[in-house]
Amino acid sequence: MDSKPILSGGQHKKYGIDNPGFPPAATGTAAMMAPPADGSQGPSAPPVSLFDNMPGYEGTGAGGGGFLPPPMPAYPAPQPTPGPEQPQWNIPSITEDTARDAFSLYVSSKCCYSSAPVKDGVITNMEAFNTYRYRLETFTESRSTEWNHEPYHGQPVDAFSQQPPGPWDIPARAPTFFVEGEQKIKVPYTSSMKPCHGCVGMGRNPCKDCAGSGNKVCWVCNGSGYRHGDDRCLQCSGRGRENCTQCQGQGSKLCDMCRGKQQLLVYINLTVKWTNNTDDYVVEQSSGLQLANLSKVTGKELFRDSQYMVYPLMGFPDPMVVQAAQRLVGDHQGKFSQTSRILQQRQTIELIPVTKVTYTWKGKTYIYFVYGNEFKVHTNDYPATCCCSLM
Repeated sequence: MDSKPILSGGQHKKYGIDNPGFPPAATGTAAMMAPPADGSQGPSAPPVSLFDNMPGYEGTGAGGGGFLPPPMPAYPAPQPTPGPEQPQWNIPSITEDTARDAFSLYVSSKCCYSSAPVKDGVITNMEAFNTYRYRLETFTESRSTEWNHEPYHGQPVDAFSQQPPGPWDIPARAPTFFVEGEQKIKVPYTSSMKPCHGCVGMGRNPCKDCAGSGNKVCWVCNGSGYRHGDDRCLQCSGRGRENCTQCQGQGSKLCDMCRGKQQLLVYINLTVKWTNNTDDYVVEQSSGLQLANLSKVTGKELFRDSQYMVYPLMGFPDPMVVQAAQRLVGDHQGKFSQTSRILQQRQTIELIPVTKVTYTWKGKTYIYFVYGNEFKVHTNDYPATCCCSLM
């Protein structure tokens, strides 16, 4: 058996009779009556030969090579310095009017809450449970690579013209500290042109709807050519088959991968991510308010320290905060320096005001909490609710 020569993607003509390996476009009565062809598609997974072996990027694959550890710094990292002295700052307790106004605003936001307890309730006690929140932020830059491709339409091809720069040598835009972002960069000197593996360099693929035949069984007469008795089917003019609407009777569709260009530009893509890694520690307080509520509010900032690497907090009056700071600083520096580059750290301490309000209404005692700079309110036992339904 004679073997047919394999043509490159650039040698193929427009899909049709001149393209070996694919059925001709369906035209005429003979084509209309042809049985459906095999609906198998060309290979969709990138072949290994699609990707060149680039120096410095040997572990890069189609699905990404994972995060790349940063190189050792050329100069010793600057040593952290002790943070500023924290001020002696106590938050005064809120007034009864502030507590009542916050309660009124909270109740008015609930469609099924009566305002009677706010108007007629009597506040009998207000107790402050101010608590500290320590927050550590570590702003990092991580880099990962993966092979990518796009339709080729004349872009520069520069693979092997010189050695590509290392993934951490490629300049990226200067980030704003503690603001997350991402940038994708085409690695220089890695771009090459390859035949499209999605269509084997043809630019088109057999239509899945008609299995490449260009026609399908007529849906009106179910292939018989007649509707009732001797009435010829008007939909297919009595042929029993009709042109496929998905490919307009051509039997093939434009390749989604190369958009008909037949060739792909294959290159390594570098993804640079800036991430603000944050951990909080909130001192336990015995008010009865859940810590989850405190995560939704802000407090009065007592302390702020921002530098390349922060020094663990020392001398703060609450030993629980000091211990948490030492633990989190050690955890962050050990964890994030393995797969990313630490650009900046910031530690803050907030004093979150929490007031437990006790009040009586109709001879019974109830409580609610006012907390945060926003004077948020939380209560588990509001005494005057009603069931309402939407009409």
